[in-house]
Amino acid sequence: MANHKSAIKRIRANNAKRLHNRYYAKTARTAVKKLRGTTDKKEATTMLPKIVAMLDKLAKKNVIHKNKASNLKSKLTKRVNALAK
Repeated sequence: MANHKSAIKRIRANNAKRLHNRYYAKTARTAVKKLRGTTDKKEATTMLPKIVAMLDKLAKKNVIHKNKASNLKSKLTKRVNALAK
């Protein structure tokens, strides 16, 4: 157990940040799954920029790795472009 006041505060802050990051990472995963499940090209093209922005923001804040965000964006873009009109 932590003995210093600053260490106790750091533990509280880390837990709060961890929960915050888990929430946003889960929200992004759900959005990606929803986009993958979409078969309507028009709907998918409107969803894609929002999800790309979400992934960029998470990568910028180190919630997810920048390469993971890049890979997801690339795969999602290819999938949306491949959808039938």
